[in-house]
Amino acid sequence: MMDPVTLQVLLASLRTICEEMGAVLVHAAFSANIKERRDASTALFDANGEMVMQAEHIPVHLGSMPESVAAVLDRSHEPGDIYVLNDPFAGGTHLPDITLISPLFVNDEMLGFAASRAHHADVGGMVPASMPAQSEEIYQEGLVIPPVRLIRDGRVDRDLMHLLLANMRNPEQREADLRAQIAANRKAQSGMDELAEKHGTDLLKDAMREVLDYAERRTRASIESMPDGTYTAEDAMELDLEESKRDLTIKVTVNIKGTNIKIDFDGTAPQGRNNLNCPMSVTKSAAYFVIRVVTDPDIPPCAGSYRAVQVTAPPNSMVNASHPAAVVGGNVETSSRIADTILAAFWQAVPAPAQGQGTMNNITLGNRDFTYYETVGGGQGACHDADGPSAVHVAMSNTLNTPIEALELEYPLRVQRYEIRRGSGGRGTFNGGDGIVRELKALEEMRYSLLTERRRLAPRGTAGGEDGKPGRNLLNDDELPSKVSGTLKCGDTLRIETPGGGGYGDAKPES
Repeated sequence: MMDPVTLQVLLASLRTICEEMGAVLVHAAFSANIKERRDASTALFDANGEMVMQAEHIPVHLGSMPESVAAVLDRSHEPGDIYVLNDPFAGGTHLPDITLISPLFVNDEMLGFAASRAHHADVGGMVPASMPAQSEEIYQEGLVIPPVRLIRDGRVDRDLMHLLLANMRNPEQREADLRAQIAANRKAQSGMDELAEKHGTDLLKDAMREVLDYAERRTRASIESMPDGTYTAEDAMELDLEESKRDLTIKVTVNIKGTNIKIDFDGTAPQGRNNLNCPMSVTKSAAYFVIRVVTDPDIPPCAGSYRAVQVTAPPNSMVNASHPAAVVGGNVETSSRIADTILAAFWQAVPAPAQGQGTMNNITLGNRDFTYYETVGGGQGACHDADGPSAVHVAMSNTLNTPIEALELEYPLRVQRYEIRRGSGGRGTFNGGDGIVRELKALEEMRYSLLTERRRLAPRGTAGGEDGKPGRNLLNDDELPSKVSGTLKCGDTLRIETPGGGGYGDAKPES
């Protein structure tokens, strides 16, 4: 076993490489979606495909990236290679999330992989920005990229690059963002070269193995402190389209026994002809996020933390969808509800927060000249010992907002209102956080698409706390469904009022 000081030094060094990859990606990217909102993630993997370290980026990206590495694990690898993919049924999440994977070689020996994932502002499909509200199969959502080699021997396959860009809106911007990801992966290679030169290849390989084992030991110790038992919870997704309104059930059973946890989704709604379906990689990602929340937050964020966790779901269910299901909303919205539901089950065993806003409030806008995508923050649920923060990106999202100055400079939009939605958090011994009001005015005609949740079913309070207020979507003050696409004429305003978080504990009497 490696001595603790050396382990912590090398653990920090691996984390630094991931953070530097992220910095390169953000600063080299072209689109506001990556450079401003930072909708991107980076991670390192060992030669077996286990995630050794991640930067603290987007939870829904990071828990699912091991599936992307697994998709290329058995290929023949050479120094300088980079693979590209976005296929949700071959290691991806939803199509706008494009992942680049590089084998990492030091002295002709492959030590592992680097991966970067970024949400691209368009990958084709039926609406600008590739987030349609009413898609029924994957082909409507954009270009599907199976795991293919984009770079061989350090050289970009120009024919493949041209094929990808020919199927995306604003291809010059898409290429710039892809090249930012290439630069991030190459930063990982230089970082590993430096570490190997300083510490030696053998010690570096030992450190990668020790980090995984160390995280597993600490996670199992946290689980062992939880009461054994079987805990269930149920929640629902709002299938609110213009033509129909109905709920889709998510049911979870959490079994804690000794140092192991089993999370099962038997009883969840079947996959359907809507885009709230999740590939299993996204469902696992949401489950792993919850494990991070309910165990020791200082445990290294790596695959070792998840060795004690088994996640199962019925095939062809909403949380284990199969090809050719539409999934664009599943990655952003269903993942949030999966996390909510698992947390509700864990609350019966350990302190867990009340439900947060439970949605990413996805907005896409575009026409022939531009595409734009953003998520909007809301209220976090209160904890057993603290109020929930207001106006933050909650749970499976960890992005920033696009600053008003950057938004108005780059796009034909004006921000009319951007403020805290006062009083939207649920009251309790500790209050839920408040949501946000964000109102955009179109300065020219454009298409819009909204993928939102918690417009009918409020974020729940916990232990007697009040529910948070549901959100609202409005076009020129007329209420819209939670999932809708349409056209904004010049001068139209689109207002998003995001949900507040649930309160925790009985509300104090008003004086």
